[in-house]
Amino acid sequence: MTQSKIVIIGSGIAGLVAACDLARAGKPVVVLEKAEKFGGRAMTIQKNGALFNLGGHALYRGGAADRIFREFGLALRGGSPTLNVSVLWNGNVMPLTRFLFNGRFTWSARVELTRALAKIMRLDPSADDVMNINLRTWIEEHFREPMGRNLLYSLVRTGTFTNAPDRQCAGTALGQVRRSLRPNSVLYVEGGWQSIVDQLREAAVRAGAELVPSAGVAAIEHDGQVRGLRLTDGSQIEAGHVIAAVPPSETFRLVRDAERTALRIWKDQAIPATVACLDLCLRRLPAPRNRVVFGIDEPVFFSNHSGPTPSLAKEGYVVHAVKYHGIGEHDPRKDEAMLERAMDAIQPGWRKEVIARQYYPNLTAVYDYSHIDRLDRKPGPAVPQVRGLYVAGDWAGHGELLVDAAAASGRRAALKLLDDLRTENVSRLHVASAGR
Repeated sequence: MTQSKIVIIGSGIAGLVAACDLARAGKPVVVLEKAEKFGGRAMTIQKNGALFNLGGHALYRGGAADRIFREFGLALRGGSPTLNVSVLWNGNVMPLTRFLFNGRFTWSARVELTRALAKIMRLDPSADDVMNINLRTWIEEHFREPMGRNLLYSLVRTGTFTNAPDRQCAGTALGQVRRSLRPNSVLYVEGGWQSIVDQLREAAVRAGAELVPSAGVAAIEHDGQVRGLRLTDGSQIEAGHVIAAVPPSETFRLVRDAERTALRIWKDQAIPATVACLDLCLRRLPAPRNRVVFGIDEPVFFSNHSGPTPSLAKEGYVVHAVKYHGIGEHDPRKDEAMLERAMDAIQPGWRKEVIARQYYPNLTAVYDYSHIDRLDRKPGPAVPQVRGLYVAGDWAGHGELLVDAAAASGRRAALKLLDDLRTENVSRLHVASAGR
């Protein structure tokens, strides 16, 4: 029986942030990771000298994750995508400016778009009038012209990695659009996101945390209070406090009688957003002007992650193409064919330039997003029915999205745990004083 006061399950961004906060507070922390490598979906894979993230990753400057990473002293180098963006419409690529002034995009549509974007820049994303309606309702109220609608849908898909306008809360989705419209708001990280994982891991270990790979958890033992964990190899760990930084369905599976806790609501309400990703390392870009391309009539997006500064390949350019899945829209072969057709239009002749290739047909971008069917808009960090149990992950956002939700939820779990420890210590002191 190995003793440990605090155990974190999962070494993704949420788990590593929580580990850093707790270790820096002087608490003994163990992070258990079932895989051989730390990082979860933030890990980076190397192929033929190219660094591939698990899908396209972008860090929003000034967001929760960026602030937390810099507070820990992480060196976040890289570059921002070009502002000279293009669009893919009817199989053709054209600069955004030309798209806005072609015959299909009428003068009234441009006026509508200008007014809507101005309103987006002013709105409060947490206000009830935009959080209690879905994205489609908001867009249809502000756009009569279909071209403006299509462009805004494209911006939302790209910023949230979600293609569910009938379910997405308008406030959260539009708030992310507002952030993405700010100049140099996005950072493509040099060295891939593995550089973030490695620096977080080093910060946690330096502060005193222990990280254990290949350590799968079979169950979280409790009697209304967390007592420990049973691992898949049969060993046990004593623990009074556990942070489960894993998907809601996995946490639910690990906890006995979870159906009687908030974990059931969080699991049942969770709607993952998935994407199909085609990542390529090309010797050259056949059409170098096409560095960022938004799909207008198809839910696709293309970006060059090697420009202007991130170093992701010994030679050539690492580029990323993604198709955002709608509800029930998942066919691996058709999705790959769609992405290849998009590449044919965006970078004609790309097939002859491939150094490395990676295709994920059904990658989870986020395990839950802000949608109008959520019964609990702010899941976690504590599980009320099980003392000492906390949750974190990109699905446990309190208004944040994607990696910002992961990092912020990891911090929320750590701070709540620390606060509970202080309360427990005070209670013990009171009991001891009363017994004298």
